[in-house]
Amino acid sequence: MRFPRLAGIAGIGFVAILVAANLLLTAAGFPTPSEHASVEEIAEVFATGSGSLRLASALLPAAWLLATVFAVGVCACLGRFERGRADPWSLVGLAGVLMQSVVFTSVEATRLALTSAAENGSGDVAGLWGLHTALFGFNQVFLATALVGFSMSGIRNKVIARWHAITGFLAATLLFLTATTSPYGVGDVNPLALLGLVGWLLWLVWIVAYSVTLIRHPPKPLTSTTNADTAPAST
Repeated sequence: MRFPRLAGIAGIGFVAILVAANLLLTAAGFPTPSEHASVEEIAEVFATGSGSLRLASALLPAAWLLATVFAVGVCACLGRFERGRADPWSLVGLAGVLMQSVVFTSVEATRLALTSAAENGSGDVAGLWGLHTALFGFNQVFLATALVGFSMSGIRNKVIARWHAITGFLAATLLFLTATTSPYGVGDVNPLALLGLVGWLLWLVWIVAYSVTLIRHPPKPLTSTTNADTAPAST
């Protein structure tokens, strides 16, 4: 199996794991970024829903691995159209995916710390929740970076359709605006939280569309020599 096709399957797997993890948390009553919750309510849900949180967290290492494979596959695919040279925009996209995995690792670690604090009746819940909210909000700028980089490179190299690129740029705009206003969500609700949710959903659609492109139309290997170069010399 060619690597771009494998990367496409990884991208769809990444989206499937994210959806499953978020459904687990929603079913357990964990507040969304657009919902206001008091410190007491947060402590209660993290104490009672620790099983669901741990299960959702256990799924995420696989998601980060799949996201990396997907991003490298896209980058390699776009590099082929540059005849072996890395497209700078594709590197921007790769950096965005890698950074969002790093930052969201911190988000998930903070959630697990919140569970421990809530179960032990610690007074650290408010501070940890504020840290979680800030990390979650700022992480959206790296999603936007990935969207801009891979969308720009994809449309320049005619790998993705115009509607696909527009979806990526729209999602990036919404996520960047939400990340910019994330400091106002610490201790309260980000006024643009719903825009961030829309941007995140568009990000998932964008990944699936890119994955389908990689699966259905993997690029053919480029040859380093032409027919003229390989033809026998005349005497």
